[in-house]
Amino acid sequence: MNSHRIAPWAAYAIVGVGALIMLAPFYFMFVFATHSRVEIFSLPPPVWFGDDFLTNLKILTERLPFWRNLGWSLYVAVASTVLTLLFCSMGGYAFALFEFRFKTALFGFVMGTMLLPSFMNMIPTFMIMDALGWIDQPRALYIPGAASAFGIFLMRQFVTSTVPKDLIEAARMDGCSELGIYWRIVLPLLKPAMGTLGLITFIASWNNFIGPLIVMRSPENYTLPLALRSLQSPVDTEWGALMAGSAIATVPLLILFALSSRQLISGLTAGAVK
Repeated sequence: MNSHRIAPWAAYAIVGVGALIMLAPFYFMFVFATHSRVEIFSLPPPVWFGDDFLTNLKILTERLPFWRNLGWSLYVAVASTVLTLLFCSMGGYAFALFEFRFKTALFGFVMGTMLLPSFMNMIPTFMIMDALGWIDQPRALYIPGAASAFGIFLMRQFVTSTVPKDLIEAARMDGCSELGIYWRIVLPLLKPAMGTLGLITFIASWNNFIGPLIVMRSPENYTLPLALRSLQSPVDTEWGALMAGSAIATVPLLILFALSSRQLISGLTAGAVK
């Protein structure tokens, strides 16, 4: 009987310790953002906040066009999110409720692309962007992935489980166009899934490093991950400035996740229980 009473507390303790271990890197990133390079590498290292954040921020803005890089990251992440929600919701709606030739084969092909390792796309992506003249252009970061296989799959599953076919047929009988059905009926019902996909897409775009590394050439067009990586050098890395930039880059994601974590969970679990 005592073991049954202890087991839940043991589980909570294990989860709590795991949470602390996972949060420790974020905590020390914010702490180190307020210390100089000498203090960061002192023994023992600092465990509380210091007074050098503004100094680190000054070094950061002197070595990088940091605010421009931040603006590019925001622009690319927002554009990628909007386009992904638009095309994936259309694709998921079509695969769920329309009947057309080769529907099953085409959907299988889309799902098959999820099995390809991401590194296999690096050279083809560069060649295509170079042929289009999009090298060093932000559009090369958000247009190629606008119709992601995961997004189409998520939307298809959500449409199948939440959008009644009878409702669509009734709208068609009332003379509503297909675009009107999509815009007025389907999209409002897809809000939980769109919130989830939008959050995942924004975070993935914000943290994207390989994409800008392949197609971006000018430092002023770098997104934040690539710009911060360019600060590192074998002999003269200003770790305080690097931590300050990383902390600033992390704050929008923390705020976004705090505001939409419930939406994320509800979107991922929608349709799992009937």
